[in-house]
This record gives sequence, C-alpha cells and structure tokens, in this order.
Amino acid sequence: MSHSSAHRCFSLAGRVALVTGSSTGLGKATARCLGLAGAKVAVNYAHAEPRAAAAVAELRAAGVTAELFQADVTSEDEIDAMVTAIEGALGPVDIVVVNATPAQPLKAIEDYDWDFYQQMLDFFVKSPYLLARRCLPGMKTRRHGRLINITSEVFHLGVAPFSAYVAAKGGQTGWSRSMCHELAPHGITVNMIAPGWIPVERHAGDLPADKDAYQATIPMGRWGKPEEVGWAAAYFASDEAGFVTGQTLAVNGGRTCW
Repeated sequence: MSHSSAHRCFSLAGRVALVTGSSTGLGKATARCLGLAGAKVAVNYAHAEPRAAAAVAELRAAGVTAELFQADVTSEDEIDAMVTAIEGALGPVDIVVVNATPAQPLKAIEDYDWDFYQQMLDFFVKSPYLLARRCLPGMKTRRHGRLINITSEVFHLGVAPFSAYVAAKGGQTGWSRSMCHELAPHGITVNMIAPGWIPVERHAGDLPADKDAYQATIPMGRWGKPEEVGWAAAYFASDEAGFVTGQTLAVNGGRTCW
C-alpha cells in the first residue's frame, strides 16, 4: 500500500492520535503512518528527550503534524497531565495506540522476581487501563474512539523462557477482548496488533545467530518492516474499520495462523 493510497482510502484527517513509546522503533513507525494518513500525532516518551525531539523533527520533515509529550505511561497522574496537554495542543484524543514497553529479557522462571512481573503488568495491563479511563469520557461523548493495543505473537505461541512478558501480554489481550464488548455500544473499537520479531533500534545488539534462527521460521522468508505494523494501526484507526472490533491482526509473515 502506498502512502498516497492509504491517505485517500483510510484518511485520518481531523483525528488526534496518541502513540505511547513513539520516539523510536515500532512506535515511531506507527506515529509516522498515522500522521501520513492525516492524523495529528502526540509523540510520547518517558526519559530520552533528545531522541524524542529528533523523532518529532523527523516526522515533521515527512509532513506529519506532531507534538512531543513526556509521561511515564504507568503513572495515573502523568497520564492525566499528558492527555490534558494533548487536548490543549492538538485537540481531544480519538486514537490511542498502546506501544510503550520496558526491557524484555528472556529468563528462566527461577531467575525472575515479582518486581519484574509487576513491571510487565504495569506496562501491558495497567497502562492500557489508565489510558482508556482517561480518554473514554470524551470518546463516549463523541461516540467515536479507537483503542489499539500492540500485543505480541508470543502469547499465541507460548514462547519460553519468557513467562513474565507472555503472561502480561495475555492479560493485555484478555482486557482488550472484554473492553471491545463493553465499548462497542458507544461507537468505540478495541483491537490488537500482534507483531513478530521486527528488528528495530533496540535489537542492534542481538546475536546474528538468533536473528538467523528466527528468520528461518518466517514463512514469507523475510523480516517484517516497522511500517507494516504502522499501516495495520492506520487501518484499525480508520472509519473504514468502524465495524471491526475485538480482533487481533498478526503482523509476522505467517508464523501464526488461526
């Protein structure tokens, strides 16, 4: 799909999109795609302000209307302050893409502690809940909203040794499926995108042997591109997807089929 055809067929003109953790990686690609489709984009970051500012400059250079907003998206107070700032700068939030993530080490169960499990739950269950609760009153009033959770193929595949991350992604998936039923009468959709391993900046240090082994399992025989996740989000965010809710779209070259 070309940028021009996405803009023509799935326009997000007049919409405001918040993408958490969007200063790098899949989040930045998603912010770019939503912006190219016409949305005004709130770029969120937690700590690395210079990198985030550079991401916003890059998006603007591509023609995207983008503003930068700092918040720890596991903090209720910081989410409230961020959304209030977005409303003042860009307008009411129509689209929320929950993408922010902490580090994701693979460890045997004996090597995790509960604090690490709790961190996973904070990012993948608490954060979607807090963001939705803050944005839903306006969405319900307008009878329009899009909640899009970036989940993962790991939940469907039961990847090990990865229990904390997989469990939290399962919680995020269950929450999304319940919320789709709760919010459908209000014209609000809740959908999920489940990427496979798509190398981005944080994978720069990964072992080539690990990458080769994973790529060998992709039926399409190539790596996914970050923008392929972004365009999936643009579809879910569009008016054309208004009758699609509670769904998981796997962006992984065919590794999961159901």
